[in-house]
Amino acid sequence: MDETWKADLERWLSPFLDALGHKVRARMCPAYVAGLIGAGDRKSVQPMAARDGGVNYDQLHHFIVGGAWDSAPLEKALLTEADRMVGGTGAWLIVDDTALPKKGEHSVGVAPQYASALGKNANCQTLVSLTLACGEVPVMVGLQLFLPESWSSDPVRLASAGVPADRRIYRTKPDIALAEIDRVRAAGLRFGCVLADAGYGLSAPFRQALSERGLRWAVGIPFKQKVYPAGVAMIFPVAGRGRPRKRHIPDATSMSAQAMLEKAPWRKVSWRRGTKGRLQARFAAKRVRVADGPPQRIGTMGAQHLPGEEVWLIGELRSTGERKYYLSNLPAGTSLTRLAGAIKARWICEQAHQQLKEELGLDHFEGRSWTGLHRHALMTMIAYAFLQSRRLKQATREKNNPRPATAAEPSSDPRSYPRQTRTATPNAMPALSPPAQS
Repeated sequence: MDETWKADLERWLSPFLDALGHKVRARMCPAYVAGLIGAGDRKSVQPMAARDGGVNYDQLHHFIVGGAWDSAPLEKALLTEADRMVGGTGAWLIVDDTALPKKGEHSVGVAPQYASALGKNANCQTLVSLTLACGEVPVMVGLQLFLPESWSSDPVRLASAGVPADRRIYRTKPDIALAEIDRVRAAGLRFGCVLADAGYGLSAPFRQALSERGLRWAVGIPFKQKVYPAGVAMIFPVAGRGRPRKRHIPDATSMSAQAMLEKAPWRKVSWRRGTKGRLQARFAAKRVRVADGPPQRIGTMGAQHLPGEEVWLIGELRSTGERKYYLSNLPAGTSLTRLAGAIKARWICEQAHQQLKEELGLDHFEGRSWTGLHRHALMTMIAYAFLQSRRLKQATREKNNPRPATAAEPSSDPRSYPRQTRTATPNAMPALSPPAQS
């Protein structure tokens, strides 16, 4: 490994090592992070220790799996660095999850479940993720394991995997995401809007909890999500016969998101420039009241959800003919271009997931314990943040020392650097090339 690069890592890790507050751990942490970044196809403990030469397997294994140390100070140091790099009112906080395919049934949280990366059900672990991003620069700031009910209902398996007592109750992915959002906000992480796909956006309690926290959000929803017109009013029905009515009802019926936008004007919107030109699709947007209020029986229609918060309903018509639908509580005066940009900003977390797995070994951990998995995940996030900091620094240098541009040269704007600019890096550093955008 390039000694200059290694010294840079040591300097950058200084606040993390101070947070550890332990001599031996302060030596293991850089060795582990360097092992994740360095050459080699496998990023599990044994091959990393064999490649390092300065530490042995037992030391690295004990650091990740056996040592009695609190990861919270390291997590706080990561949030501080992420906020310094890309935090602010223009940043996105992206909620998603990523699957780690596994064989067997003993690794903590492993079970047959849907793996979005594979597009099907598979035996895997699922991590709920938080990514802070500005422009096209993502920094992963949270990875928390989701425990399926087959695990949360089995005290023996939970104890065997060392799951902490306060994490043994069943929590949905939106529940985990909200707890993580509270954690990063308490640490001072700055962002302007929360983004999530339909796996989270279909949850009314998740959307409502974000609004209750005073957060702006834009989330995917199923096409059949019920909404009311924005001008819906609650009226007191007159009883034709029988007892007088005691509850107000909406003066309009709810309809699916798809039906609400069927006759809306759709127009072509370009939200940014990609590697093959402007990225664009057709969008439509309309103010609505989402049908996620308390359920109430309304005449012959049976139980219906009453109107809730007034939000934007957005539709996207892709070039393939596929339609997607979204809700957002961005202000009523928000332009269609801004709405489209918020919706499409979510893809950047997929880049981070892919790079954490393919280049930093997120899915290479071979232990079975809760503690080991989360410490390994934390080290991969620290390694990723370090690489992003170097790329931003390099992009800033290029911006301050511009060369005559040619048609073949990409932009050196630091906010777009990870995707649009490639620079020469030491052989030990991964290229961090992005996946194709959907």
